[in-house]
Amino acid sequence: MKVFLTGAAGFIGSSIAAGLVRAGHQVTGLVRKPEQVAELASIGVSGVVGSLDDRELIIEQARAADAVINAASSDHRGAVEAIIEALAGSNKPYLHTSGSSIVGDASGGEGTDQVYFEDALPEPTEDKVARVAIDNLVLASAQQGVRASVLCNTLIYGHGALPRDSVQLPRLLKQARKSGIVRHVGPGRNIWSNVHIDDVVSLYLLALEKSPAGTFYFVESGEAAFRDMTAAIAEALQLGPAQDWPLPEAIAEWGYEMASYGLGSNSRVRGERARKLLGWQPQGPSVIEWISRDMLDR
Repeated sequence: MKVFLTGAAGFIGSSIAAGLVRAGHQVTGLVRKPEQVAELASIGVSGVVGSLDDRELIIEQARAADAVINAASSDHRGAVEAIIEALAGSNKPYLHTSGSSIVGDASGGEGTDQVYFEDALPEPTEDKVARVAIDNLVLASAQQGVRASVLCNTLIYGHGALPRDSVQLPRLLKQARKSGIVRHVGPGRNIWSNVHIDDVVSLYLLALEKSPAGTFYFVESGEAAFRDMTAAIAEALQLGPAQDWPLPEAIAEWGYEMASYGLGSNSRVRGERARKLLGWQPQGPSVIEWISRDMLDR
C-alpha cells in the first residue's frame, strides 16, 4: 500500500513510518525541513518537503496514495479539510491523530475518579472545542466516502524510530536534569492513561487495514498518577524525592497548555474499540517499568 504520512519526522510519525515500512508498505512522508529527507531515507521513507499550509501539495500527495495518515498537528483544520477533499468518494483509509487532552480537566495536579469511554465523551472545555470539532469533521467524512478514523492517543512513552522526544515525560526529565529536582504539577495526584509507542504503531497498522469508516478510538494500555511517574524518574536519576510544584511556577517553565493539560490535568480513558474491533493487544511494558528500565537508554 502507498501511504502518505504527515508529521513523518516527528516522534509519533517517524515511528509509524518505520512500522509501515517493516510491514511492506511504501511511505511518502511530509517534512518541513530539507535535511529531514535524509533522516527519513534512513528508515526507508521517501520525504517530500512542505507544510500543513501547502494545500495543493497535500491534495496531490493524498490523491496519489492508497491511504493517508495525519500524524502532524491535531489542530490544523486546513490540512484536514485538504485531505478530506482529496479522498472524498475514494473509500481510502484516513487515520487522523488526536490526543486525550480533549477530556483533560486542568485540575492543577489534583486527582479524579472520572473515566471517559469512547461512546460517552464529555462536552469539550473552551480550550479544546476546536480540536474536537476537527475530530468530528474527520469522523463525518465517512459520509463523503472516506474510510476515516480518529486515533486519540494518551500519554505516549518509549523510544521512537528517530531520536525525537514524546510530549510529556521528556519535559519532566529535562527539567529534573536542569534543576536537580524532579517536579510534578501541584500534588501530582492527577492520572493519565498511557501507552507505549510500539503499541501505538501496532494499532495504526491494524486500523489502516481494518478500521470501519467513522470510528473513534482511545489509544491506551494502562494509567498512572504523575506522582508515581515522577517518583520513578527520581529513582532512575538517583535524585531526591519528587516535589510538588505550584501551577503558576509550572506554567512559567512549560507554558500554559503543557502545564495545565499535558502535565497538570487528569485524562483517564478506556479504549475498548481497538481491542474489540481490531484485535489490538498491547505488549509493551507499563510506564513505570519503562521509566525504571529503559528511559535513560537513549
